[in-house]
Amino acid sequence: MDRIAAFAAAIGDVPCITDPAAVRLRSRDRFAVSPMLRRALKDKFAEVIVTPRTREEIARVLSAACRLGLPVTPRGGGTANFGQSVPLEGGVLLDMTGFAGVVWQKPGVVRVKAGTMCIDVDAETRPQGWELRIHPSTKRSATIAGFISGGHAGIGSCVWGMLADKGNILALEVMSMEEEPRVVELRGADIALVHHAYGANAVILECEMPLAPAWAWRECLASFPDFMQAVRFGVQLAQEDAIIRKLVSIQGWPIPRLMKPMGTIVPDGHSMVSCLIAAPFMDAFRQLVAEHGGLIASDSAEGEGPYGAPLYEFSWGHSNIHIQKSDPRFTGVMGLFPTEDLVGSIGRVHARYPEAPMRLELERTGGKLLAMGTPAVLYESEAQMAALVQAMQAEGVSVANSHSSSVKKVGIKQFDARDAVFKRVMDPRNLLNPGKLVFDAPEDSRAGIDLPTSGWSLRKAL
Repeated sequence: MDRIAAFAAAIGDVPCITDPAAVRLRSRDRFAVSPMLRRALKDKFAEVIVTPRTREEIARVLSAACRLGLPVTPRGGGTANFGQSVPLEGGVLLDMTGFAGVVWQKPGVVRVKAGTMCIDVDAETRPQGWELRIHPSTKRSATIAGFISGGHAGIGSCVWGMLADKGNILALEVMSMEEEPRVVELRGADIALVHHAYGANAVILECEMPLAPAWAWRECLASFPDFMQAVRFGVQLAQEDAIIRKLVSIQGWPIPRLMKPMGTIVPDGHSMVSCLIAAPFMDAFRQLVAEHGGLIASDSAEGEGPYGAPLYEFSWGHSNIHIQKSDPRFTGVMGLFPTEDLVGSIGRVHARYPEAPMRLELERTGGKLLAMGTPAVLYESEAQMAALVQAMQAEGVSVANSHSSSVKKVGIKQFDARDAVFKRVMDPRNLLNPGKLVFDAPEDSRAGIDLPTSGWSLRKAL
């Protein structure tokens, strides 16, 4: 009996898929947004998919895989952009979507199982007047633990900061990868050990998250004839704390046309700022748009815009997906533009690449405002991408490598001495998502492409 058959027999009635076509399909995430990851990960697949429904079944799966030496890659909705949930060494794809539901909720706090979709969390909390502080652009298909494991920020970050900011994740319950799996509750500084670790050092079971007051949101597209007008408006809006907002996303011309569902909403030649504004503050919002020489090209209730999807699905990770539908060569990197020279650094990078439209997301961290984004360039070569990285870094921008699925090579997660210890204690045989988080061996070359990125030093960016 081969090891997959032995594994299937050992886990009993846990739902299990071994059909090669189905396994190959489910082994994908959204890494194809990177032309370099398309090549690096094209032949990386699991051998079996399991969908446990209880914590006992999760423990049974991990125990059996550990005894047989099978790698295990945790997966949520499969919406990651860096190949975070693509197995590099085959083995078991641990589909956590069967382990879902709200455990409890209180005013301002909710505790949910790992496989709960972000949209389902809000569906449970909104009737009580609350919603998630931060959610990904893939809210309708991403799990909460997948967002915590693979994401860093999202819609709401222009107010509440990054997920790594203190207080944006309250607790995580995790399980170790051992023959006798242990359950550990992480709070305080220990949360950072598992956040943005791609499920490579523990399997998340439950997430305790803070909530924000739920508003009736208006989806607004503000358009400006000049890109830097749009930037100055977006930066001021993100600093206007009295205007309740949840999204400030800047898209330079011609991105409003490259996003086909946007049609001709935005006038020719105009850059746009996509915003979510709480309904009572629309008068103040309109005043600010006018003061910056812009116009409101679209104003709709949330989810009812003329572009056929929630507006947040045209921001953050979703934006490049829409752009690539016009031309799959479009790509970029992840630059973090610094607080101290925010508008200036954006302007200098824009001047270096005047023909490449810029995508920017306004976000906070440590109470300070930054922008995350990149010029959208047509991919030609790795040398071209390296030159883009060097040009942005020369202008004071910290750059992460969005063309790798190695936690360290991406360069968003901050490490200290505890991380290697935690990995060894929780995954002593290095079977969790192997190749993605390496401490005791050379980095796995299969995880993506090396670029001369500095990574995100948040102290520098602030």
